[in-house]
Parts: sequence; structure tokens; C-alpha cells
Amino acid sequence: MISKSPSVDTNSRSIIRRLKNEGFELVGIRGSHHKFKKDGQTVIVPHPKKNLPLGTARSIAKMAGWL
Repeated sequence: MISKSPSVDTNSRSIIRRLKNEGFELVGIRGSHHKFKKDGQTVIVPHPKKNLPLGTARSIAKMAGWL
């Protein structure tokens, strides 16, 4: 039986919006990568990118504590 993993948003704009809503603060931008921090937790999101690869989106979700 194949188990379905929780759906992960692959749009960088909505990922950034969710991070900000959950209290993450933008602390730096290097090229197209935005760096967010909250309570010592760091999350880096490539932006602007409409559809991130699924592996990248899952990695961001894990860093943010969503998975």
C-alpha cells in the first residue's frame, strides 16, 4: 500500500507568506535566496520561483517544522 505524504505547497510566494504569518522574520537576501529566522530556526527560500521542485519544497517545510 502506498502512503500519501501531506501535500506541500511548491509556490515560493505562498511559502514566504506562511513563514511570515507564523512569525518568521526576513533577516537577509543573497541573490534570489531569502533567509528567515524565528527562535534560532533558519529557513532559506529561493524567490521568486513559481514552482519549486517538490524535494526543495519538502526540505523547506521540514526546516520550518511543518512536516
